[in-house]
Amino acid sequence: MSAPAVGGGRWASLWGLALVPLLLLGAVLAYLVATGGGLKTLQGPPVEQVKVGRVTLPERGVIQVQVINDGPQAVTIPQVMVDDAFWSFTARPAGAIPRLGTATLTIPYPWVEGEAHNVALLTSLGTVFEAEIPVATLTPQPGRDLFVRFGLVGLYVGVVPVLLGMLWFPWMRRLSAPAMNFILALTVGLLVYLAVGTYLDAQAFAAALPAFWQGTPAVLLIALLTLGVLLALGGKRKPEDAPLGLSYRIATGIGLHNLGEGLAIGAAFALGEAALGTFLILGFTLHNITEGVGIVAPVVRHRPRLTQFALLALIAGGPAILGTWLGGFAFNPVLATVFLAVGVGAIVQVVWEVSRLVARNTAALGAPLVGWSTLGGFTVGVALMYFTAFFVKF
Repeated sequence: MSAPAVGGGRWASLWGLALVPLLLLGAVLAYLVATGGGLKTLQGPPVEQVKVGRVTLPERGVIQVQVINDGPQAVTIPQVMVDDAFWSFTARPAGAIPRLGTATLTIPYPWVEGEAHNVALLTSLGTVFEAEIPVATLTPQPGRDLFVRFGLVGLYVGVVPVLLGMLWFPWMRRLSAPAMNFILALTVGLLVYLAVGTYLDAQAFAAALPAFWQGTPAVLLIALLTLGVLLALGGKRKPEDAPLGLSYRIATGIGLHNLGEGLAIGAAFALGEAALGTFLILGFTLHNITEGVGIVAPVVRHRPRLTQFALLALIAGGPAILGTWLGGFAFNPVLATVFLAVGVGAIVQVVWEVSRLVARNTAALGAPLVGWSTLGGFTVGVALMYFTAFFVKF
């Protein structure tokens, strides 16, 4: 039976009813703007809010500060202090910074290599906003040599440890079915730790965003949306049907996590805080080697081609290279927050899929889902990631 036809007059009436609330809302807003809603006498002093973004040292004797006005009104910054002394500066664009506007302040100041400096921005109403330079060093400028060196750092902390972890594949193929179920439960533990760590990293980046981005709830919402989309896409897929596909999804989730690691490393080098150098790289290599085990665990009863191993390692570890470049040359906390939030959703989705695989194998073995084997594997996975992370916290 076909739907009854809707006449032109009825459509006009339908749209008219839909527009009435909007027109009334516009009238209410106009009234509030014009009169203040009768609350003007209760309003306090003007509120100024400025978020200090990235502080860079592009050349000797120059400091650049990026600021964003995330307050309700325009803000003027007429004075700047560096290390408790007033200094001249130029602003681009000049003048008041409108709401949600940005400006770059260039301060000629003889900063000293390796020392800490403090920058204070004084607004026209006397509000002070501060930024700290923990270790003064020239901000890396894009160039062939540094591009290659940052790429090598990402290679060492991303691709190399994942490949090394995959070398356990021949040993894993000789394990019994109960032992492999233990390894799969261990994989779940690894992924749960990565999901928690990625979520906390995303929240750390979100905390540095201006208030209007609403970073904290945005991370959770993006992660949930990503999880929902991936679950919907894989709703009809059974884990036993495509173990190689599950490995690729694990590699993708780990890759988004490693992108965050690369961002942190690149940003640390740019700020001069990565003086740990080789020690930092060794720590990440040790920490990430277990990721290779998790990636190949679903395909241990199959014979993937070497090219597929190489592609899995590139998907999981390659983003660390990209993250190091972005963090070192053009760090953007908004993109970092979004990427990591997507990573949280992706990792939780593969936790769900691997857990289903563990449940199926456990049932085939006639063992309870939550037994000493599965609980032990999960605990070992979490513990491996937790204790190896001691080497990369700085």
